[in-house]
Amino acid sequence: MRPSASKSGPLSAVAAVLTRGPAIGSILFLVACAHAPTDPEARAAYDSANDPAEPTNRTIFAGNQFVDRNAMQPVARAYEEYVPSGVRKSIHNFASNLREPGIAVNDALQANFSRAWNTTQRFVINTTVGGAGLFDVASDWNRPHHDADFGQTFGVWGIGTGPSVQLPLFGPSNVRDTVGKVGDILANPLSFIPGGAMSTIEIAGGGVGAVDGRADLLSTTDKLENTSLDYYVTLRSMQAQRRAAFVDEGKAPPGHVVIGPITPSPDVTPAPAAR
Repeated sequence: MRPSASKSGPLSAVAAVLTRGPAIGSILFLVACAHAPTDPEARAAYDSANDPAEPTNRTIFAGNQFVDRNAMQPVARAYEEYVPSGVRKSIHNFASNLREPGIAVNDALQANFSRAWNTTQRFVINTTVGGAGLFDVASDWNRPHHDADFGQTFGVWGIGTGPSVQLPLFGPSNVRDTVGKVGDILANPLSFIPGGAMSTIEIAGGGVGAVDGRADLLSTTDKLENTSLDYYVTLRSMQAQRRAAFVDEGKAPPGHVVIGPITPSPDVTPAPAAR
């Protein structure tokens, strides 16, 4: 007998989403905790830094730093030292290709249909001709990569950032982008492909993408940590500037280039860079 259909299709997609529950729960809890203080002095600090939960955020940041220094950095340094550059590039391409369907969804939600079509073509070309995404053939065929996520989409829609939040394992963010991250987790089209193979590929892609992204940022974060008077504040500020430029890019007319901060995202936690 053939296996029951209940083991595939929409139910398996729902099950795949539910496995992300702990991460989503921690994100939503921190969003609920972020609110403006009533004390005048605390409110003044909130207005200047937009970080009303700074003591809690710094505690989470310290935990993220511990994980980064003792787990992510050693793995990323070994990856950078021992894995050949050509292999690292293919790993980067593979992880990036898995994100293309989610990018296309956000392109469409931003009513940027030319970008959505470009992203769709990229995914099809690189998944087939590019050997499951290991090679970025689409860029050679004049279909360049760009990023988009739900945080950017909310910004394009005119939703404000809200207070700063420090997410366990994800690093500096804000309320808008945190809710957007939940959207990115839930709305990735690849999550709804029946069968366990796709879930395995997603998990593997996320893992290697995290290591690859952390390796790319080692030189930047090493310098920042050694020169910043307050590393927490530096990362918070740089992330806010980077995300603001990202939203400006999403609002720009198709084909228009927005010049913003060029420093890579200084996420130092074990998660792939948001952009």
